[in-house]
Amino acid sequence: MNRSVRSVATALAVGFAVYFAARAVWWIVQPTAPLLMVAAILVFLGIILATVLIDSHDGAQMPRWLGVAAVVTTVAIPVMVNASLQSTHWAAPFATWYIGGLGLLAVVCTVRRRPLTGWSVLVVLIVTSTIYLGFFEALKLGLVGSIMWTVIAQLLVLFWDRAVHDTDRLADIQRAASAWHATQLVRQRERRVRVKYALGAAGPVLTRTVASRGNLTDAERLEARLAEGRLRDELRGASLLNDAVRHAIHEVRVRGVSVTVFDEGGLDELDEVRRSEIRDELADVIGSAASERVIIRAARDEHIAVTVVGRSGAGDSSDEDAVGLWHEIPRVWRDDATS
Repeated sequence: MNRSVRSVATALAVGFAVYFAARAVWWIVQPTAPLLMVAAILVFLGIILATVLIDSHDGAQMPRWLGVAAVVTTVAIPVMVNASLQSTHWAAPFATWYIGGLGLLAVVCTVRRRPLTGWSVLVVLIVTSTIYLGFFEALKLGLVGSIMWTVIAQLLVLFWDRAVHDTDRLADIQRAASAWHATQLVRQRERRVRVKYALGAAGPVLTRTVASRGNLTDAERLEARLAEGRLRDELRGASLLNDAVRHAIHEVRVRGVSVTVFDEGGLDELDEVRRSEIRDELADVIGSAASERVIIRAARDEHIAVTVVGRSGAGDSSDEDAVGLWHEIPRVWRDDATS
């Protein structure tokens, strides 16, 4: 799209430049120095083509040296045109072509992301045309149009840049929304898989419990308690679980240890390799736990991914003596990580 807009703008600039050049050569009074008039026309066409076609390294913006050349040319062309004519012919229609032509040059410089150059060209044009024609006479002969087109060009460039910025911002928001939506779909799929796994493990026990109206043997009660724990782990443990962690939790529960798992996003934004390392370390910690209650919590923390707390007895949360295990697994692996 940028290329098509650039081609249309180039065609318009070249077309108007040819129009002003044709208007200049269509003189009705013989210049006293026709070669000087022709030289002014050629200089004008040359600077217009250069400002339109020559690119800098960053593409749209016109080279700085070309902007300096445009300002110098704006000073030279009115002098050359009026020097080639008698003063009585300075206001003739063919003699004032440079007002529109240099206004076009100001517009081109502005569109090519050199607004300071564009306004400098316009100021020089106002000064030179005022010197030769008078300010109000220059306004009547086309200076108003040059000023208006430069202002419009500046506004269009500002609006275009704002539109491009807003478009890029909306595209970023759309990409972020798409990524979030994809993440939610993956998490929903993962939850369905975990629930299916948990129900597959707990379903037979629940069926027997309902069928026997709660009259279970000690072995069946233990199996029901383990199945209920597995179900809670799958629903609340999320990304903390793998086969090793499940096996370790099962083993300590068989020994009578109460295990509670809370996943609050501690493993979010970690790569799969680090997640696997954390799960393996968690399985080792759970397997060696000797406390009556083990609490596994994966909170959103800048440094710690998982915290494992083991408590003994019936002490409340403020009883420090009841804490028999405290192990923190960092988000980033460290050689000096200690429990």
